Amino acid sequence: MEARAIFIDMDGTLLTNSNEISERNMEAVSRLANQGVKVFLATGRQYEITAPYHAALGLKTPMICLNGASIHDGITGNAIHTRQIHLDEEHFHYVTASVPCNIMIHTTDGLFCRQNSAEVAEWVKESGIPPRYIGDLRKAEYQHVLKYSIRTGAQSPELSRLFKDKGHVIDWEDGFEIVAPGVSKWSAINKLLQAFRINSRETVAIGDGPNDLQMLQSAGTGVAMANAHPEVKAAADFITTHHQRDGLAEFIERYLINSFAV
Repeated sequence: MEARAIFIDMDGTLLTNSNEISERNMEAVSRLANQGVKVFLATGRQYEITAPYHAALGLKTPMICLNGASIHDGITGNAIHTRQIHLDEEHFHYVTASVPCNIMIHTTDGLFCRQNSAEVAEWVKESGIPPRYIGDLRKAEYQHVLKYSIRTGAQSPELSRLFKDKGHVIDWEDGFEIVAPGVSKWSAINKLLQAFRINSRETVAIGDGPNDLQMLQSAGTGVAMANAHPEVKAAADFITTHHQRDGLAEFIERYLINSFAV
């Protein structure tokens, strides 16, 4: 299999359940990069909790963050592309106030949260950067929103569909996320392919979640983890093993190492 670029999801793909990169995954990514393949991280995470892993892997390539709403330079960390979403804030807060949930608003200036949570605490631990604000978001002075994360603790299609004409909605088992219309990991990947003059047929994308679906469908080769959402598996060309058993490394070692044709 020939590939000039690979786009790797983080949670449920690159990382273990304890948010670590296994030695085998680290070694496989390093060998692939040394072989000449461009290795990119493509994640729903914000930049601050992506950058430490990017650095640990020794990558210099741009990072796709917040499901494609931002792309960051791999050396300076500066945002080189952003897509903001514009909602009717009064309506958003009115609708979500009726449902027990936590809301996290990712902006170009930092993170704003309705309340603290184990998830937020983990993000702070990884990045060393606390949220800009925690409390009643109707009183928060935020702007330049890149992504809304609504954690309800369960699937919430009745709630999420209220926003599907306002942005791109990604439904999860514990809630949903909203980014600007047309924004996805694949839309960001397209920008990088143009910049690096790489044909989409020469790409591999690997992931496990609903936010990975479009990139797996559109890349030259789409790879789903064994732990992936069923819809993601159905869209993939290959299914590798579980992320807890180094499924990323297994695919790279089997299909990509030493198969790159210059």
